[in-house]
Amino acid sequence: MAAGSTIYKAQLSISDMDRNYYETHEITIAQHPSETDQRLMIRLAAFALNASDRLIITKGIGGDDEPELWEKNYGGEIELWIDLGQVDEKRLRKACGRSEQVIVYTYNYKSAVAWWKQYGSTFARFKNLRVIHLHAEGIETLCERSMRLQCNISDGELSFHGDSGDVTIMQEEWQ
Repeated sequence: MAAGSTIYKAQLSISDMDRNYYETHEITIAQHPSETDQRLMIRLAAFALNASDRLIITKGIGGDDEPELWEKNYGGEIELWIDLGQVDEKRLRKACGRSEQVIVYTYNYKSAVAWWKQYGSTFARFKNLRVIHLHAEGIETLCERSMRLQCNISDGELSFHGDSGDVTIMQEEWQ
């Protein structure tokens, strides 16, 4: 956790009809001083979409050797590596070599499309990589220091319901 980080507490009640996963998670998440509310909420969305009892939110922006989220098996090997935004090729190559599965969630459409046009063909060689764009307009409006969010997932669509309102997130799989 970086000095000057802001601590957020979130209670995520997840009903994932696509994976038959129904749990409530109490999450403490640190927001790096350079991180936007939108990016913090995208981390929570990525958690909800991949939730399990072993999925962990890591240091985030300050962790060079760690993804945003990861899931390790009981032997300590990385099974799932999740990053956000426009990740560089060197980092993705390293992630794909260390983990069984890698997912990159992009969220700023205009910059994500430019990144994908530039690097998409290069990333095609990574067979354990998925790239998913999240259409999550307005997600930052749900960001509060203490959040209680109901997360409903059905047919790949994530709906967040909280005290500040409701937001629906659509996924667009690019790879």
